[in-house]
Amino acid sequence: MTAQQIDPASTGPIGAYPQRYREAEARGVRLGRPLRLMGRVRDVDEELMDRVGRAFGERDEPGALLADAIRMRAGQPGRVTMQQFRTALAEGIAAVPDAPQALTSFFAEVGDTPDWVDFALVDQGAAVARRFGQNAADVLTQLALIGGYRFGGPADLLVATGGLVGDSTRRRLGETQKWVVELFRDGALRPPVDGGPGSEAWRLTVHVRAMHALVNATFEPTWDSARWGLPINQADQASTLMLFDGVLIVGCRGLGVRVTRKESRALMHLWKYVGWLMGVDADFLVDSEWERHRQAYHVLLAQADISEAGPQLAQAIVHAQRERHYRGWPQRLQWLRARYETERLLSMLTTFLGPTSMRELGLPMRPPWAHAYLFGLNTFRYRVLARSAWGRDRLEAWGDRVSQDLLDSYFRTERQSVGELKT
Repeated sequence: MTAQQIDPASTGPIGAYPQRYREAEARGVRLGRPLRLMGRVRDVDEELMDRVGRAFGERDEPGALLADAIRMRAGQPGRVTMQQFRTALAEGIAAVPDAPQALTSFFAEVGDTPDWVDFALVDQGAAVARRFGQNAADVLTQLALIGGYRFGGPADLLVATGGLVGDSTRRRLGETQKWVVELFRDGALRPPVDGGPGSEAWRLTVHVRAMHALVNATFEPTWDSARWGLPINQADQASTLMLFDGVLIVGCRGLGVRVTRKESRALMHLWKYVGWLMGVDADFLVDSEWERHRQAYHVLLAQADISEAGPQLAQAIVHAQRERHYRGWPQRLQWLRARYETERLLSMLTTFLGPTSMRELGLPMRPPWAHAYLFGLNTFRYRVLARSAWGRDRLEAWGDRVSQDLLDSYFRTERQSVGELKT
């Protein structure tokens, strides 16, 4: 991967760190105190800080080459059509006659699985995630997604693309949930064999990578790169990966979930492979939970302050709870379940993010009643039930039911899929 850095005097990638780099470091130190303690982070590593700063100006280069080829005008040599990409993804690159070089190179890249990938460990990580059940959904929505809106840059891009704002919020949340649910299915994340198609989880992950590359290519010419770095850059991609692995583990522990060293290792390995498929640089792919927390703390210190986009996105997600359809509840009582889910979300957010962040996001605070009952339930689930094979099987089955209920509630009667690729 070729590093490209941002010149503060231009909107293009050529010079020093972007303006956002370490712009609100004191705030990051305050927000990062729990992570620093739980992650056993001792000192600030200036070499790692420099790596994060440079990553704001780096992109997924194989994805960028594919996006450039897709965005070519009809008739230009080397152009990749959306139909060719969809065919290669659904049926394998061998199903595309006379495939353009950019398409074959991209699928050769994502299909060349690294030797370090242990699919037995990947499957174990997926099983761990399924056993987390509702806890995983709570942490990923509240601490990872909404918690991430406390920093400018990625949140501003989401608003610019129309993602997770307005009427699209419910659907977009469902699309993210769909991708995560497929990743966590037993034996689901498998690459293509002999030019054929990969598994659904593999295809969805590659689809998301291409979608990110197209967004980056679309916005890069007009994006304020001197301020934020590239629209979708390696630092933000790494940060997102950290929210899905390290923050997921820490957040579930905070809800009373017992996560063993073996379970932590398996879950980290799952996301390491997902990160590789997504085009995250090797410097940010780790198996160790503690190394992940160390990296996450440094990424936190490199962030900017909250922007106007953060409250818009956070409030849209809270509002979206009223638009879900809750299976098993009669239509006349849907409003009651929606009210409960909204209050539960606000209660957990208050505990996870704290009063200052709730005020910054423009969200009303609630007493920590949701954490209180969940901690008791999870103490039984993960310190008693999960100690037996029978209990772990029951937790996995519960996790599957929770995942399907979430998908049904967000998609309602719509087709359950991820977002369409747009040029």
